[in-house]
Amino acid sequence: MPVVGVILHHSVCPSINGKGYDYFITRSGGIIPGSEPTSPEYIHICIEGDFHAPPHAMSQQLQEQLFVAQKLLLILAARHGFAANALLPHNEDCPGGHFPWTELVISAQDGYH
Repeated sequence: MPVVGVILHHSVCPSINGKGYDYFITRSGGIIPGSEPTSPEYIHICIEGDFHAPPHAMSQQLQEQLFVAQKLLLILAARHGFAANALLPHNEDCPGGHFPWTELVISAQDGYH
């Protein structure tokens, strides 16, 4: 079964529990691979943080996390043959109501936003 896209989580999601992701992007921008695939159709990426509360401002740290997420999405899309913008939230509560979707712009043409 081919991979059709990516499902995005944040680290306070109860489904994560230390194992519900394929890639974990730390606050410092590191990428930690999961121990085993979570789903045959979707790659699950977890971004460390809680996006339920509104941030005061876009921090440099969050900008770095999003940059790393963008690069990872482009690599995974090219490797598995799905559209780089085939990105879905885990559910209506995850990755949180204040996740900066507008900052996570994926453009295979430009390499990132």
